[in-house]
Amino acid sequence: MTRATRMRAPALLAAMAGVTLAGCTVGPNYRPPEASTPARFGEAVTDTQPAPVLSGWWHQYQDPELDRLVATALAQSPDIAVAVARIQQARAQERIARAAYLPQVNATAGTTYQRFSKNAGLASLASLFGGGSGGGAGGGASGGGSGSGGSGGSGGGISSPGSSIQTYSAGFDASWELDLFGGVTRQVEGSRARTEAAVWNARDAQLSLVAETADAYLQLRSLQEREAIARNEVARQEGNLKIAADTSRAGLIAEGDFVRQRAELASAQAALGPIVAEGKAQMHAIAVLTGQTPDALIVELSRPRPALAVPPAVPPGLPSELLRRRPDVRAAERNLAAATADIGVAVADLYPKFSLTGMAQLISTALSNLFTGDSLQLTGAANATFPVLDFGRRKGQVAIRQAAADEAYAQYRRTVLMALRDTEDALIRIRTEQDRRTVLIAGLTDARRAVGSVEARWRSGLTDFGDVLAARQSVLSAEDQVAESNGNLRRDLLSLYKALGGGWEDLPLTVPAPGNAVSAYTRAKSKE
Repeated sequence: MTRATRMRAPALLAAMAGVTLAGCTVGPNYRPPEASTPARFGEAVTDTQPAPVLSGWWHQYQDPELDRLVATALAQSPDIAVAVARIQQARAQERIARAAYLPQVNATAGTTYQRFSKNAGLASLASLFGGGSGGGAGGGASGGGSGSGGSGGSGGGISSPGSSIQTYSAGFDASWELDLFGGVTRQVEGSRARTEAAVWNARDAQLSLVAETADAYLQLRSLQEREAIARNEVARQEGNLKIAADTSRAGLIAEGDFVRQRAELASAQAALGPIVAEGKAQMHAIAVLTGQTPDALIVELSRPRPALAVPPAVPPGLPSELLRRRPDVRAAERNLAAATADIGVAVADLYPKFSLTGMAQLISTALSNLFTGDSLQLTGAANATFPVLDFGRRKGQVAIRQAAADEAYAQYRRTVLMALRDTEDALIRIRTEQDRRTVLIAGLTDARRAVGSVEARWRSGLTDFGDVLAARQSVLSAEDQVAESNGNLRRDLLSLYKALGGGWEDLPLTVPAPGNAVSAYTRAKSKE
C-alpha cells in the first residue's frame, strides 16, 4: 500500500461517516400520548386527595407470615423468571440493532491446491498450438518448439498441462450499509422502547405476583376464621344434641324437637366441608405462587395464627398520578413508541440502499513470502440498490406498521381506562363493605342478646326448644357474615393497593446474564 493510499483511506471513511450522520430520518417522530383523565376519582370520599403511601403496602396487614410469603414469591416464582428472560431478550435485540450502525468485519484465512488437466483447458490448447506464447524460456532461437516451449508458455500466464499450484491467503473483509434514511436509527429507537417495555412488564409482573400471593393468603385466613366458627358450631350442636336426647328420654321435650336438633347438627357438619376444601385450595395456590409444589405449605399454613388486622383506607391520589405510577400503563406507552419507530423502519425500506465493501488480503504461492508487502491485494466497492418494482410489497409493509401503531395506541387507551376503572371499582367496594360490616356487627350484637333472652324463657317454660335453636342459628349466621365481611374488606383494600399501581419501587429486579437459569439447571442435573 502506498503512502497516498494510506492517507486516502481514513479520509474516505470519515467522509462516508459524515454522510451517514447527516442523513435524514424518515417516518413519524414519536410523541407520548396525552391521556384524558378526570380531575379526581368519582368514588373518592373528599375532593382533597393526598398522594398515597404505597411502598411495601402488604406490611399494613401486620402479618410476618404474609411478608415472608411475598419475599419467597418474588425470589422463586417462575412468572418473574419469565419476565426477566424477556428483558434479557429485549436487551440482546437492542445490541443487535445498534450493531447495524457499524461495519461488519470478518477475518479470512485459507489455502488452495489446484492440479491442471493434461487433456483440457487453456494449458492443453497452448501446448497443442505450439506453446511459446511469446517465446518462453524453452523456445530458444527456434521460435516456439512444441516441447519445452509449451512449458515456457507458462511464463505468459498459462500453466502447463499436468502442472499444479498451491496458494495461501489471509486477510480481512468488511461491509458497511450507510444509514442515509434513518432505518437503523428507527430500529434502534424501537428496540430501546421494547427493552423499556419489558422492564415495565417485569414490574407489573412483580406487582401482580405480590397482589395474587397476598389475596390468596387473605382468602385463606378468612376461610380459617370461618372454619373455626363452623367447628365451634358443630361442637355446640353436638352438645345440644346430647342435651336434647337426655331431655327427650325424660319426656321434657317432644320427639320432634330432638329430631330437629339432629338435623341442625347435620347442617352444621355439611357447612364445614366446603370451607375446609376451599382453604386447602388457597394453600395450593400460595405454594405454586411461591415456586413450590402444591402440597409444600399445607402443614405450615395450617397452624393457627392471630386475627389479621384490617388496614386503614388509603387515599387514591389523583388520576394523573395513577398513570405515571402503574407499570402496565407505562409498558403500553413504550409499546406505542416501539410501534411508531417500526413505521420509520418500513418507510426507510422504500428508499435506495447504499453500502461499502472492502477486502485486504495477503496472497502468495509460498508461505515464506506471504507476509510481505508484495503479497498485499486490496479490493473496494461502493454499491447502490434502488427499489424499482415490487408490486406493493414495501408499501404493504408500511401499511402493516401503521396499523400496528394504531393497535398499540388503542391498547394504550384501553389500559388507561382499565386503570381508572380498577381504582373506581375498588373505592366503591371498600365504602360499601365498610357500611355492610357496620350493620353486620350491630346485628351480631343483637343476635347474641336475643339468644340469652330466648334461653331464659325456655328454661322458664315460656317457649319451646325450637325457638332456642333458631336464635342460636341466627348467631352462627351473623358470626359467619362478620368474618366474611372482614375478609372482603381486607381483600378490597388489597384491590385498591394493586389498582393504584404502587409498591414496586422498592422491589429488587435483578437481570442476570442470559443462560444462567439453563446453566444452573444443567449443573444440578449433572450432580444427580
